[in-house]
Amino acid sequence: MSTTITRRDRPKQAAKAAKPGTPASANTAYGRHSQRWLAWIFLAPTILGMGLFTLVPIAASVVLAFFRWDIISAPTFVGFDNFAEVVQDPTVRVSFLNTIVFVIVAVAFQLGLALALAVMVQEKMPAWLRTFFRSAFFFPLILSAASVSIFMRYLFNEQFGVVNWFLSLAGIPAVPWLTTPGGSAAVVILVYVWQNFGFSFLLFIGGLASIPVETYEAASLDGATGWRKHVYVTLPLLSPTTLLASVMAIISALQVFDQPYVLTRGGPGDSTRTAVMVIFESAFQRLEFGEASAIGVILTLIIMAITAAQFRLSKRFVFYQ
Repeated sequence: MSTTITRRDRPKQAAKAAKPGTPASANTAYGRHSQRWLAWIFLAPTILGMGLFTLVPIAASVVLAFFRWDIISAPTFVGFDNFAEVVQDPTVRVSFLNTIVFVIVAVAFQLGLALALAVMVQEKMPAWLRTFFRSAFFFPLILSAASVSIFMRYLFNEQFGVVNWFLSLAGIPAVPWLTTPGGSAAVVILVYVWQNFGFSFLLFIGGLASIPVETYEAASLDGATGWRKHVYVTLPLLSPTTLLASVMAIISALQVFDQPYVLTRGGPGDSTRTAVMVIFESAFQRLEFGEASAIGVILTLIIMAITAAQFRLSKRFVFYQ
C-alpha cells in the first residue's frame, strides 16, 4: 500500500524536517560551528603576525616618541620635547625637503614612463612580444634594492664607470655623477624609477585591458584618432587606475631609503639625505630612539595627510564607469 503526500501536506513535512533538535539540524549547526573554528585557525597566523610585527611596533613607536631612550639607560618621559627638537633640527628639515622634491620628480617620472610604455605595449603587438615586455619591465622590481644600488654605483662611477665610458666615446667629458648635488640626486631618482616603475606599469596594463573596445570604436567614428583617442578616452577611463598607482607610488617614494643610502650615503653634504635615512641615523647611529620615533610619527602623519588629500581630490578627477 503506497502513501500519497498531497500538496497541502508538503509544507508540514518540510517544517517537521527543519525543526530544531532533529539530527539533520544538529549536524548543520555542528558543521557551521566547525567551519567557523576552521576559518579562525587559518586566519590566526595572519592576525598574530599583523599584531606582533605591525600593530605592536606602531604603538611602541608612538609611545616612544614621548620618551628619551638610548637602550642603555631607562626611558625618560620628556613629553613633546622630541618633536620640538626635530622641528628645530636643520638636518631634519633638509631631509624632509629632499624627500618632498624626490617624491614630486620621481613619482611624475615613474607614472609618466609606466603609462607611456603600457600604452605602447597594449597597442597591436604579437602576444609573445607583449609577454616579454611585461616580464622585462617587472623584473627589476623583484631584485634587491641594495644589490641594484651597488651595481649602479659602479656604473656611474666618475673614474671607471660604464656610463662615463660611453660618454667619452661621444667626446663628452666625465661627469661627476655621485660627487655633485645635482648629479647624485639625478642618479638616485633614475635608479629608483628604473627599479619601481614596473609595478605601476602592470597596474596600467590591467586598467587598459579593462577598457571596452567598443568605446574606442565609437570614439573613432566620432573622429578621435591618434593622441586624441588617448586624451579623451584612455585617460578618463584610466583615472581609477591612475589614482591607485599614484597613491601607492607616493607612499613608497616618501619612504625611500635603500637607493640614496647605498649610492650616496645622503651626500654630498645633505643633498640626498631623506627622512627615513634620518630616522635610521638617529636610532642606530646616535641611539636616540625617542627622536627617531618622533620623526617616524611626523612622516606617518604626512603620508596620511597626502593620501587623504588624494582621495578627496579624486572625487573631481576620477571617472568610474
